[in-house]
Amino acid sequence: MAGFSWYLSEGFQVIIEKSKEAKCSLKDVQLRFLCPDDLEEVRSLCRDWFPIEYPQSWYEDITSSERFFALAAVYKSQIIGLIVAEIKPYLKLNAEDRGILSRWFASKDTLVAYILSLGVVRSYRRSGVATMLLDVLINHLSGPVPQPPHEHRVKAIFLHVLTTNSEAILFYEKRRFRLHSFLPYYYSIKGRCKDGFTYVYYVNGGHAPWGLYDYVKYMARAAWRGGGLYPWLWGKLRTALTIAWHR
Repeated sequence: MAGFSWYLSEGFQVIIEKSKEAKCSLKDVQLRFLCPDDLEEVRSLCRDWFPIEYPQSWYEDITSSERFFALAAVYKSQIIGLIVAEIKPYLKLNAEDRGILSRWFASKDTLVAYILSLGVVRSYRRSGVATMLLDVLINHLSGPVPQPPHEHRVKAIFLHVLTTNSEAILFYEKRRFRLHSFLPYYYSIKGRCKDGFTYVYYVNGGHAPWGLYDYVKYMARAAWRGGGLYPWLWGKLRTALTIAWHR
């Protein structure tokens, strides 16, 4: 794949399960983007990993279209893990996802990254492969060197996960993803509705909507620095404290 790719899609599942024993060393694992020749192998892996049946067009897109960031971990010429993500404008998010960022970021220039899929072959789980794939994505979006076309405009990385997928939830929480919201009946799996969670990782100065405590903390910090928006308030507070101290 020559570049990075992004595509609007709906609620794909993230599965991470534990394995008793590591089967490979990360130094022997290679990373590369998916290509059309990977389609059948990727389809077989996803059918094994995920409870959702993906359409044929999805496999064609992630293995050939530059609209996706689709990265594979390869060991002994076999794909043992992959991550698929999409970058899209914040303003085009579905209603249930709009709340992941403060309204201060409600701009046409603000982007977010949506992790569609992250999976590892069962026998290679607990080897650090999933962490390596996730780290590459995060570093690409928030590293010291801006990466075109989005540069540092991505403010959040988020995903949806089944509430019953405790291994995936623990995996993301250990990597500082925050639980943002509960999504009742978000998934339809084999004709049955399942609940989901939204998890978010903030990058490049992005943050969740602020509550009263956050605003008070921000004002206090600005006042303490004695500048910015509150130089007058800081001056008055300092004078009052000086008078009180010398009484």
